[in-house]
Amino acid sequence: VQLQASGGGLVQAGGSLSLSCRTSGVNSRITLVSWYRQAPGKEREPVAHITGDGMGTYQESVLGRFSISRDYARNTVRLQMNSLKPEDTGVYYCHTTRGGVEFWGRGTLVTVSS
Repeated sequence: VQLQASGGGLVQAGGSLSLSCRTSGVNSRITLVSWYRQAPGKEREPVAHITGDGMGTYQESVLGRFSISRDYARNTVRLQMNSLKPEDTGVYYCHTTRGGVEFWGRGTLVTVSS
């Protein structure tokens, strides 16, 4: 299983960024994929999840601003982040499990300036 995350960067508050996580070695139709983030000095926390059939759930602080989606043809999970706030700053990781084993992608840094 491999997870390849991309798309972080620097953006001003109120701006948008899109993150992508390309998966391999899993069946996209049945596999939950999640985005987590870790802010400086804080623990890693879940941001959004998407089921194999495309149902998304979100951390309360990003509701209405973030949207998670899947591109089955490209085995990719996308996190669209709008109306970004400085508190969204952190390293974002995609995550999945297979056979009870957790897999993490390399983090991608998102920096939101005020």
